[in-house]
Amino acid sequence: MSSRQVAPSTVRSDECGVNMVVREDGEQEPMGFIEIVATVGSVLLLILTLPFSLFISYKVVQEYERAVIFRLGRLRRGGARGPGIFFILPCIDTYCKVDLRTVSFDVPPQEVLSRDSVTVSVDAAVFYRVKSPSQATNNVQDYSHSTRLLAATTLRNVLGTRNLSEILSEREAIAHTMQSSLDEATEPWGVKVERVEIKDVRLPVQLQRAMAAEAEAAREARAKVIAAEGEMKASRALKEASDVLTDSPAALQLRYLQTLNTISAEKNSTIVFPLPMDMITPFLGIKK
Repeated sequence: MSSRQVAPSTVRSDECGVNMVVREDGEQEPMGFIEIVATVGSVLLLILTLPFSLFISYKVVQEYERAVIFRLGRLRRGGARGPGIFFILPCIDTYCKVDLRTVSFDVPPQEVLSRDSVTVSVDAAVFYRVKSPSQATNNVQDYSHSTRLLAATTLRNVLGTRNLSEILSEREAIAHTMQSSLDEATEPWGVKVERVEIKDVRLPVQLQRAMAAEAEAAREARAKVIAAEGEMKASRALKEASDVLTDSPAALQLRYLQTLNTISAEKNSTIVFPLPMDMITPFLGIKK
């Protein structure tokens, strides 16, 4: 009794990236006898129950959805169907809908120990969409839940390699690094991570007080430096003014008059009139 020779088969990926059984000669694994009988029986059932069978054979998916069809457990060729109407055979075809719209979710706050041994709590927002419905349904059990877990883990791993100052000042760089890591990891799942945003960084209360004290001390130091620079500039201006008055004695008298004019405009009851220096100049040269 002779046996039929069957070519060895291997697992390869189709054009959608889904694993499927393919023989070494390049052809897809043929249908078995039971599968052929089930298909023929389903077609006969569809014909015999017309037109009522049309209500369960024709399905509709929206513009933002795609339908992944399985016939007797095998993924049908041609990829996902939709948008619009598609046809399935009763009893042997099953399908699942995949939403292609962008989905956003919040990453729960993660307690992270930074590289300089500071504990911080960081939360983020992730935006992703399904770019390959066939991969999303066949290569991972639950792409949404898996993406959420991976986002939380990636956030902890990325922040663990940064100092506290980098976490506070380089949020965009951290978000870009996290997006690249997530996008690379979710590519076999048919998921595209579009954007990652770091929402908030919360520090311990004691560390907040220490940083506030440090910032206050730095501001006071800068204020003292600015005040000293102002005094220096004012002294230089007074020196230049005294040089001008020395070159022109009449300018001092004009300055006196201007000061009296300013005092009189303020409606003061007492006016102090300075003694002209010319009156006491002759007495300065008298020796005791």
